[in-house]
Amino acid sequence: MGKAKSCFVCQECGYESSKWSGKCPNCDSWNSMVEEFKSPEGFSGNNLSKIKVNNIPQSIMSIKSITYERMNTGINELNRVLGGGIVKGSLTLISGDPGIGKSTLLLQTANNISKQYGKVLYISGEESEEQIKIRGDRLETLSKELFILSETNIEIIEKHIVDTEPIFVIIDSIQTLYNPTITSAPGSVSQVRESSNQLMRIGKSKDIPFFIVAHVTKQGALAGPKVLEHMVDTVLSFEGERTEEFRILRTIKNRFGTTSEIGVFEMRENGLQEISNPSAVFLEDTEFNKEGSIVVGVMEGTRPILVEVQALVSETKAVMPRRTAVGVDTSRLNLILAVLEKKLKIPFYNCDVYVNVVGGLNIEGTLGDLGIALALLSSVKSCETKLEKLLVVGEVGLTGEVRPVNFCDRIVNEGSKMGFKNFIIPLRNKNKINSKQVNVIGVSSLKEVINKVF
Repeated sequence: MGKAKSCFVCQECGYESSKWSGKCPNCDSWNSMVEEFKSPEGFSGNNLSKIKVNNIPQSIMSIKSITYERMNTGINELNRVLGGGIVKGSLTLISGDPGIGKSTLLLQTANNISKQYGKVLYISGEESEEQIKIRGDRLETLSKELFILSETNIEIIEKHIVDTEPIFVIIDSIQTLYNPTITSAPGSVSQVRESSNQLMRIGKSKDIPFFIVAHVTKQGALAGPKVLEHMVDTVLSFEGERTEEFRILRTIKNRFGTTSEIGVFEMRENGLQEISNPSAVFLEDTEFNKEGSIVVGVMEGTRPILVEVQALVSETKAVMPRRTAVGVDTSRLNLILAVLEKKLKIPFYNCDVYVNVVGGLNIEGTLGDLGIALALLSSVKSCETKLEKLLVVGEVGLTGEVRPVNFCDRIVNEGSKMGFKNFIIPLRNKNKINSKQVNVIGVSSLKEVINKVF
């Protein structure tokens, strides 16, 4: 048996090198190379003839299809994000900023599942049992079948799982676990990878679903090696500001359902409360027909959501005007400004531009392009729209045309339920919408929109 060899491993991407360097050659991260010891290989290529193979390749036609059994979490918004509930034997990774509410959500979920199905084991490496009990008293999550354990040794954790036989396990967090056979510190690439492998083996062999909490970096990305995201079945991201009430739970990866689904929660004194109708919440304090304010419709997974986009355009004498966007991609905002300047001859080069999505939601995709453009035009012209209770949907092209979008009919139906009377949508989408109760206006270019709105 050879000696254990050391290598230097990047703590950001997992790149291995025999020599230390201040900058990782793979991901360009500074001061991320840490020395770790590797155990010698147990066999070489000459030992392949001694390996016994129990399973053989099968034709895909001969493999039986199975239906995954799901567990109801008792929280409809979480069920929606997971694709209908927790799949037995699955590994779900949830990440988010400190204090965003990850542990609160998981403790409420553990309480609900323990009341319906049986024993649930909540393992924390960051808090003591007494601290978790204090939070449980505040959230009123006190089920007899909910067991709490404060431990970081993965081998001891495995023993407790075997002895307790829970039907659901929560790990908070993966960065605190360690394997005593590995010399590196907890949270390193080797420790996170080895701990995840052991948890996956336990979950798959015993058909136990795991919820694993992971830390995030200063930039908001998932901390640790990328292999962690590849190993798990589902990756959830908990978004929002700690100073705001609303939280967004978003699906990043899901092997058992669709991605880009979101769940909306509100943080209150007694925990997280699910919001079944996000459009009503985001438009709760909206005053319609305001200068620089337009309501747009977007799709988050299979759910249409209506949000208010506000724009402020003010003249400046600075050499470099400001372009600030909250909830909107800045590059998308610059593209829309360039189209307005080129096609409508409206100058923005001497103006500061601020765009904000009310409620803290991030607009992704192109469904909100036309609404952002109208909000900018309303602010720069200092006038309101002449159409009351207006909802806008559409993509803006580089030539100034309004391009058709997907799911336009579902957004119009959602807007009709919310009391909107006037809709501006792409002309090619209008032919697919049959609604006599509301005024649907189809447009094909930005010039046509100005004549009908202002």
